[in-house]
Amino acid sequence: MNLNFNDFQKQNIVFDINELQKAYKEILEIKDFSGPEGITNFGAISLTQIPGDPDSIKGHKARGVFWTKPNSSGNEEIRDEKIDESAYSEFIDEFKNTYFKEVFDVLSAKYKLGRVRILLKQPRSTLSWHRDPEPRLHIPIITNPGCHMVIDNVAKHMPADGSVWITNNTKYHNAFNGGEENRIHLVACVLDYKFN
Repeated sequence: MNLNFNDFQKQNIVFDINELQKAYKEILEIKDFSGPEGITNFGAISLTQIPGDPDSIKGHKARGVFWTKPNSSGNEEIRDEKIDESAYSEFIDEFKNTYFKEVFDVLSAKYKLGRVRILLKQPRSTLSWHRDPEPRLHIPIITNPGCHMVIDNVAKHMPADGSVWITNNTKYHNAFNGGEENRIHLVACVLDYKFN
């Protein structure tokens, strides 16, 4: 079996982890995690939206389209709404006084970003086995040794040390939190990143 660690690419950018964690606490004073109605184990706080359109971050638009193989047939099925990621260019006003605005400015100068969200993975939970339309940028903010992302057959723990990772979410993957505290990542869709 060929294990491809190339699907996890650490970038040459580092942010201040203490400032990230402080900004996360500030965000929680403004807004709680939400997700599509009836969807468990998924929580998101959107940092960007379509300009002037607060509805662009509600309901299933918080999650976005993905493909999954939900049962033993192995047949692929599509889930949720297709989203024009490139339209999510406006940083949400109520979060502009947090460190996340500086992070967004640095990242958007280097990458073509879609939605930028703070994602929650609750303790002892996992995402479905799925694939996304584009790669994802991850900045772990709070994690524990039981948190791993699996792409194909490769599992990787990304530490909360201010590092920036781009993951090949166009392949089948999941993320799980086997610990006893929330896993919090800043996650952005990256529209101009190519994996070898």
